[in-house]
Amino acid sequence: MTDRIYLSSPDVTELEEAALVRAIRSGWVAPLGPEVDAFEAELAAYCGRQHAVALSSGTAALHLGLLTLGIGPGDLVLTSTMTFAATANAITYTGAEPVFVDADESGNMNPDLLEVAFATLRAEGRPVKAVVPVDLLGKVVDHERIAEIAARYGAVVLSDAAESLGAIRNGRPSAAFGVAAAVSFNGNKIMTTSGGGALLTDDAAIAQRIRYLATQARQPVVHYEHTDIGYNYRMSNILAALGRAQLSRLDAMIERRRQWRLDYRDLFADVPGVTIFGEPSGADGGDTRDNFWLTSILVDADAAGFTADDLRRDLAASDIEARPLWKPMHAQQVFAGARAFVDGTSEGLFRTGISLPSGSVLTDDHWQRVTDAIGVAIGGVRVLA
Repeated sequence: MTDRIYLSSPDVTELEEAALVRAIRSGWVAPLGPEVDAFEAELAAYCGRQHAVALSSGTAALHLGLLTLGIGPGDLVLTSTMTFAATANAITYTGAEPVFVDADESGNMNPDLLEVAFATLRAEGRPVKAVVPVDLLGKVVDHERIAEIAARYGAVVLSDAAESLGAIRNGRPSAAFGVAAAVSFNGNKIMTTSGGGALLTDDAAIAQRIRYLATQARQPVVHYEHTDIGYNYRMSNILAALGRAQLSRLDAMIERRRQWRLDYRDLFADVPGVTIFGEPSGADGGDTRDNFWLTSILVDADAAGFTADDLRRDLAASDIEARPLWKPMHAQQVFAGARAFVDGTSEGLFRTGISLPSGSVLTDDHWQRVTDAIGVAIGGVRVLA
């Protein structure tokens, strides 16, 4: 009972081990190689895209995607305030200025506030060049409305799908939206390449430019010739082999997490003041669902008699990880001077939300520990067998 239970531990098996051995024995241990080529083709097919470029991180995918779309110093980029810092950081890498837009009750970018932001900034003589909406915790944003608004104002959409690989919106994979989409294979995601990410697009010129910039912008001549600033952002052949094995198991890992979502829904069904964040989208199937990356709850302290942070601290005492939802970017010290169009929704979600252990490697024994600890922490919730 001394092993810590994490939110989302990597799920690796003998299949991944065999893939790594295969890659090492092939002699391709440096960046690029046949495993990278195969991984890109398989990933593009899974995501409903024509092209995939495997990279060192999801942040790298966002950075190069923005550069390739012509974003640079002085430009304005509208993005979700309810996100991990990597989204906003990638915008600042280009010299552009992030402008934050609040969430609606789903946690994703509020299209109504997005329209207000576009109109206000245009009236001020500061047109927006791009929008980077974020799929929060695996729930795909309202891309239809966002795309329509962006098109009216002449902006491109680069989708931050880092958290939503495997999710579906209106029958389309999450990474199929936008002129391009970034995904992440960080160690806490459903599938992982240890680190890593990718840029998905249907535009061959964008994919070619991303590959060029990611390999130090080296010109195709025998010596080292450079006419652009480049980056060392390509994925190694070994990690791509790991990614191929993980991708082949992705749907099964999502299904395991879906079962935990359903179990959490049952667990909290009779607990006043507690709701599963994001429901009903997800656990009921259909052509729109999230990928169940993390199951999170919202706690109304007045009705529940405890706060989200009370529960987090009690679980930590039992060596069980739980974590608040993302602290909004407009509330972060590093972006204190940034423009933001907010109405308090994301701050409320940060205050009342908490993510719970959701990984596909959780065992029945782990689940019993989690439910027992929750039962003790909140005083009398029924515990599943």
